Amino acid sequence: MCGITGWVDWDADLTRERHTLEAMTATLARRGPDDAGLWLATHAALGHRRLVVVDPEGGGQPMVRRRGEREYTVVYNGELYNAPELRRELEARGHNFLTSNSDTEALLLSYVEWGENCVERFNGIFAFAIWSEAEQSLFLGRDRLGVKPLFYARRGGSLLFGSELKALLAHPAVRPEVDDEGLAEIFLMGPSRTPGQGIFKGIEELRPGWCLTYDRSGLSRRRYWALESRPHLDDLATTAAHVRELFIDTVERQLVADVPVCTFLSGGLDSSAITALAAGALKRAGLGPLHTYEVDYAGNDRYFQPNHFEPNSDAQWAGRVSSALGTMHHKIVIEIPELTEALEASVLANDLPGMADVDSSLYLFCREIKKNATVALSGESADEIFGGYPWFRQEEARPAGTFPWITMTRERAALLAPELAARLRPEEYVAERYREARAEVPRLAGEEPVAAHMREIFYLNMTRFMPTLLDRKDRMSMANGLEVRVPFCDHRLAEYVWNIPWAMKSCDGMEKGILRRALKGLLPEEVLARRKSPYPKTHNPAYLAAVQDWVRRILEDPNAPLRALVNTAKIQSLLQSNEMTFDRPWFGQLMRGPQLFAYLAQVDTWLRQYKVVIC
Repeated sequence: MCGITGWVDWDADLTRERHTLEAMTATLARRGPDDAGLWLATHAALGHRRLVVVDPEGGGQPMVRRRGEREYTVVYNGELYNAPELRRELEARGHNFLTSNSDTEALLLSYVEWGENCVERFNGIFAFAIWSEAEQSLFLGRDRLGVKPLFYARRGGSLLFGSELKALLAHPAVRPEVDDEGLAEIFLMGPSRTPGQGIFKGIEELRPGWCLTYDRSGLSRRRYWALESRPHLDDLATTAAHVRELFIDTVERQLVADVPVCTFLSGGLDSSAITALAAGALKRAGLGPLHTYEVDYAGNDRYFQPNHFEPNSDAQWAGRVSSALGTMHHKIVIEIPELTEALEASVLANDLPGMADVDSSLYLFCREIKKNATVALSGESADEIFGGYPWFRQEEARPAGTFPWITMTRERAALLAPELAARLRPEEYVAERYREARAEVPRLAGEEPVAAHMREIFYLNMTRFMPTLLDRKDRMSMANGLEVRVPFCDHRLAEYVWNIPWAMKSCDGMEKGILRRALKGLLPEEVLARRKSPYPKTHNPAYLAAVQDWVRRILEDPNAPLRALVNTAKIQSLLQSNEMTFDRPWFGQLMRGPQLFAYLAQVDTWLRQYKVVIC
């Protein structure tokens, strides 16, 4: 994993802009702490920061290869899990590899051979840029489900790009301006973003499954992958067997690395399944035991209270699974002061306000794991792809006319300054984003209403909620130089499960029923039967007190940038009386009162640290 950045400019000689490229590249140093590289030509400049995972000797970037008189240069962030197959096919077509097993070279030579269609051949997580000197053309590509990030901006005759927003903001032509639409995304959609939204004015995100070409004729974008709806013809037994086959192949592909590999282990179904396969594979290869990591919070043993979204804690379950699988288990307990303090670090990692302590705890968790490992496997995205959240099964958890994870829009709007709320039109804005998302759903002709509705819910989750969690996982891990792989985001698995009927997905009366069937024999029965419990949060009242105090200090500061955007009287009243009820999360599954105050603190931190200009 790495960080990439650069730009193309038809009106300047970029060989004279090394200092600017160095500044942009330096912002990504935490993504790639092991090496740095720059490449400059008259009209193109590419920068790279490297985290060494595969082929330490041969995988340096920017990587340049020639075919005949044509020269191609790549910067790439990600992993190709089918690099060996690509390599064999390319060698059969006459390509000579200069590295022993670099997936970067496999990706670049795939572009040389197949051009823009190369993206359709990749199995992996990736964001890359390839400059063709002969054609004076830049090609950007992003993986199908958006595991790896990529942002871009046009400024006059130039196109700039980067793995993170901070890389673009380091360029003198890009200012940290945010307009009303950006503010609506922060205050109403946040912590999620509408796909393609870069929040800062004039910055866009290359959407998952899309590629982009920029040459002297202009900019063109193309969607190379999308979910396709078709009848599912396999019976239950065949379906479970195929899910199992795909899942095993996916996990085994993602264990390949030249550095230590570990897994996140909560004791839930998803992380336990990955851990079981990883532990078995390492044992067969004589490389065990597998190291596993669990996160918890100081005081949760006393303060945890089961609820609708969080029925039980991970504390006992992770240890059980580790014992059953013979892993070397590590429990990382986060103290409340460091959890609060890390809210700022998580904003700087994300370049935006995020999921409050859900972000900052992951940041601290990854920081500890990085002391012993460079690659981790995580169960992220199984709930979106297989239907694990309560809002898939329970109508009351699925509010009408909006995204199931964005609730209480009216109450959130009441916290805004009245003039800002009037401009943003909160309920109308969220409703319009919801209508846009529903309009994209690939319908299946003749599907009965309940099944069609569930297909819609799956699409919203996979294209709107899942990217938020993938962004979080990428930024918090890569800010610590830790690569996190997500086997459930294998596009082959996502494509197959997409068309499994809801009745089959929820078989045996359990969420993710088809996945549980597929995993029979791999896990203890008690783990297979465990109800879903999300990534944990702190229940310690000391955290609520800490973030409330932080918000009080912000409201008392006449220079605090947040004050101009919010209804200070309403927030002060909330701080004093807790008058806003939190009978359900205002975002996702976990974000209630403490997370609301933490989010406001993050917004103020973001406004200050990035010197945001409201326009």
